[in-house]
Amino acid sequence: MIDIDPGAILVRYNVKMEKEMTPEEAAADLYPKDEFVRAISVAIFEGEEDDVVSELEKAVAAGKDPLSLINSALMPGMGVVSKLYDDGVIFLPNVMMSADAMMEGIEYCKAKAGKAQVSKGKIVCHVAEGDVHDIGKTIVVALLRANGYDVVDLGRDVPVDEVIDAVDKESPMMLTGTALMTTTMYAFKEINDKLMEKGYRVPFACGGGAVNQDFVAQYELGVYGEEASDAPKMADFINKNGDNIVKLREKFHKH
Repeated sequence: MIDIDPGAILVRYNVKMEKEMTPEEAAADLYPKDEFVRAISVAIFEGEEDDVVSELEKAVAAGKDPLSLINSALMPGMGVVSKLYDDGVIFLPNVMMSADAMMEGIEYCKAKAGKAQVSKGKIVCHVAEGDVHDIGKTIVVALLRANGYDVVDLGRDVPVDEVIDAVDKESPMMLTGTALMTTTMYAFKEINDKLMEKGYRVPFACGGGAVNQDFVAQYELGVYGEEASDAPKMADFINKNGDNIVKLREKFHKH
């Protein structure tokens, strides 16, 4: 009987599987190159709050401006988290730990600089009335805050009129809503109609397990977000290109 090496056969026919990368290996090439900035970004990715602060202290001692580190180190670190979450390499607990570490780093930088970071804009977030599943909304809030936005978090199971009141009071650049159940997502259409009646044209980013693009596209203010990480991308797009809903749909909807 002839001994056969199955591995050699797989190599011969080019079907040998590459070793699956760990999250750390996947992140390695995505970090900034500057040694101080990279160390901070790595600490963000690992969700180590103490390490984030200690690495920030080293960078500040070396002459780095505390507020500039928010954009040059903290946000790139969170950008790595967002990308690998999108790619399915890391999951919700990783995102939440990194977001907490990010916020700790922002607070340190603000305290060290003696002034607050300028907000990139205000956004109201909520979970649809009747729906208590808030994991998606929690991720959206964390990612928006980590990317420099001032978030008004209304929580879960939020009545339609409470959402309208928040838009009245806060004048946000964007409204977000999540729904996990098909029985609750119809609250989004009611919110849309009441906002339209009041003359608001604020982009209304909607997503969640029950929601799909065809449903969101039925109402005037709706913009569909397939992933939680679309929320800060949409906000950045609005800051750069304005709040034109047609353009937002062209950018984020699949055609």
